[in-house]
Amino acid sequence: MAERTESPGYLEKRSLRRGSAGPLLLTGLGVAYVVSGDYSGWNFGLAHGGFGGLAVAAALMGLMYTCMVFALAELAAILPTAGGGYGFARRALGPWGGFLTGTAILIEYVLAPAAISIFIGDYVESLHLFGLASSWPVYLFCFAVFIGVHLWGVGEALRFSFLVTGVAVAALLVFAVGAFTDFHTGRLNDISADPHAFGSSSWLPFGLLGIWAAFPFGMWFFLGVEGVPLAAEETRDPARTLPRAMATSMGILLLLALLTFLAATGAGGANALTEAGNPLVTALDPDGGGRVLARVVNYAGLAGLVASFFSLIYAGSRQLFALSRAGYLPRVLSLTSRRKAPWLGLLVPGTIGFTLAAATGDGARMLNVAVFGATISYALMSLSHIVLRRREPSLPRPYRTPGGVATSTTAFVLACAALVATFLVDVTAALIALAVYAVAAGYFALYSRHRLVANAPEEEFAALAAAEAELSRE
Repeated sequence: MAERTESPGYLEKRSLRRGSAGPLLLTGLGVAYVVSGDYSGWNFGLAHGGFGGLAVAAALMGLMYTCMVFALAELAAILPTAGGGYGFARRALGPWGGFLTGTAILIEYVLAPAAISIFIGDYVESLHLFGLASSWPVYLFCFAVFIGVHLWGVGEALRFSFLVTGVAVAALLVFAVGAFTDFHTGRLNDISADPHAFGSSSWLPFGLLGIWAAFPFGMWFFLGVEGVPLAAEETRDPARTLPRAMATSMGILLLLALLTFLAATGAGGANALTEAGNPLVTALDPDGGGRVLARVVNYAGLAGLVASFFSLIYAGSRQLFALSRAGYLPRVLSLTSRRKAPWLGLLVPGTIGFTLAAATGDGARMLNVAVFGATISYALMSLSHIVLRRREPSLPRPYRTPGGVATSTTAFVLACAALVATFLVDVTAALIALAVYAVAAGYFALYSRHRLVANAPEEEFAALAAAEAELSRE
């Protein structure tokens, strides 16, 4: 595996703005990645598992994300670079492990914004804003405006994200209060049980297999929170700030998931929400009578989608930036502007995302592809924590994962189960993701692995580890 050391000027043209993010903005970023999932998407899991099946799936996925976040917090404190999950896997699993992890993360962060832009279009159309329909001009406006804010600067971008996220979270709390006033336990299990499904009941209408099939939808309450470490190089005191922000954002997301799931299903009924594109509005106003609170939540749902769209663009650009800077992808993609924004790292994924959205209009399929990529990265990142704990026990760890290897092993097992579950939901999406993976692996095997940049931060960390291992053997 050939590596070459580049001149100092190479990295100077590929540097981010240091110290732009503190614990509050990073906590907001963690919530922003995910908050749109509270407004829509999770409810489709009711059609696969019913209330009981989705409840168990969401609880297990919540456990997976909690365990993974604690593991990633330790890794982020050890390796505070923009590579995030790719950097962790590079240190633990070598260049191939780093590349495969980074590629899986890119699949998630390129496809998810494309899907969300379509959902934003659907909201704009349903709210009759400016007489616009869900179509390519709306998608183009989203990508152009919000990428423009990111090009302006990371501090400004994170503050904008924090503001919009605050609106979306406040509206979720208001929704929960309103929905619980019309809560009825009987509505939770109003889906007819399938008599042919093993273990079926009123609470598990599709049987025990329905729990597993609902895994990908239980993930929607938390999908994306793992992207917080991607802001490491733009964070003040990352070894202290990142673990604190990740734990806080995960706690907020667990609370929001519990309130949203229970309130919406108990108010609207499980059966009514199985195909609802806007489940919270359906729960509040099932007859479409124009209830004021439902309209407020509808507008807030648009804010939630914007927050997640905006923050996922940020995450994708930083992952692409780190892989490109280290030579895994074309190096030109890591060039930064005078305002220290990776401009090509923003424009190229944005162009791909817009093209996919405009050409297909299939947001659900693209999100399923994104979920497939996410589950692969979760398994590899959790495995990285296990490997580093076993192989480098004396590595300085400013933050240590509660439960140690047992915690990351739990995340690894559940991530593998979620990966298999994606085939139960959408085989086509899984195969599309595998095809993209195969093309990327071919590029790395035949070309880029022979042209890695030795003095990129993630490569330097790996080289230092190799040198220390060699000295310990001597």
